[in-house]
Amino acid sequence: MLERAIIDHASPTLARLKLGNLFNHPMGEDFPAEYAALRRQLMDRGVTMTILKVAHGKALIYIYRRGGLEKALMSEGVQRLLRTCGYRCFDVDSALDTLKSRLNGLDAFPHEIGVFLGYPLEDVLGFIENGGRNCLSCGCWKVYSNECEALKAFERYEKCKAVYQRLFASGCPLTRLTVAARTA
Repeated sequence: MLERAIIDHASPTLARLKLGNLFNHPMGEDFPAEYAALRRQLMDRGVTMTILKVAHGKALIYIYRRGGLEKALMSEGVQRLLRTCGYRCFDVDSALDTLKSRLNGLDAFPHEIGVFLGYPLEDVLGFIENGGRNCLSCGCWKVYSNECEALKAFERYEKCKAVYQRLFASGCPLTRLTVAARTA
């Protein structure tokens, strides 16, 4: 059930604690209708759900806050990194198109995806420079700087996930668990 997977894998994004989350989900017979319905529900609350890749009967689903991604993509440091990975435009739709293309064209996972998930740029760069080795700590991502802040974030995300799972199991609908986007 896609709704349960969203709670299990993207609750920090639903709670507006994190820019985005990513997870694989089987594409069964009911998937297209369920995906379309949940996508509309989330969009009404300021959360976007998109499929980045389909392979082996599974969809790689990216759930994110568009405003947060727009802000991240405006960063000079982020743009510098993304340029080295072949990105030419930094609006949300163009950047996602490039990410999709890289996901579908590379054998390895494109490590710049950490930017799209809201990981600190220093940690994304540290991961790339160290080939995933020599990190200070490991949780939702590998930490190469500001370990204390990262560990606090990991704890917040886990606590959020546990609360959301409990509320969802008690019958609270996804729409009520999704914090609305801030109005400008």
